[in-house]
Amino acid sequence: MGHGFNGFGGGMNMNALMQQAKKMQEQMMKAQEELDNAEVIGKAGGDMVTVTMNGKKEIKSIKLKKSAVDPDDVEMLEDLIMAAINDATTKADELSKEKMGPMGNIGGLM
Repeated sequence: MGHGFNGFGGGMNMNALMQQAKKMQEQMMKAQEELDNAEVIGKAGGDMVTVTMNGKKEIKSIKLKKSAVDPDDVEMLEDLIMAAINDATTKADELSKEKMGPMGNIGGLM
C-alpha cells in the first residue's frame, strides 16, 4: 500500500515542472501584452497609404494622402490599401515571431 506514488518520480520533479510551466505562461502573457501595445506601419504607393496595426494584427488607423484618392480610379486606391495592410501584417508576423519565439506555435491555443 505504501508504493502508490513512486511512479511519479517524486514530488520535487512535479513541483519543478509546475514552476517551469508557470514561468513559461508568464513569459507568454508578457509577450502577448507587448504585441498588444506594439505598433507596426505598413505603407504602399510611396506613403500614399499608411496602415498602423498592433502586433496582434488589429488595425489601429489607415491614413490616405489626398493624391491617393482619385474618383476615376477607385481600384488603384483599393489595391494600395490592400498592399499597405499586407505590408503591416507581414511586419506584425515578424514581430510576433520575435516576441513569442518558440512559444508562438502554442499562442493561439490560449
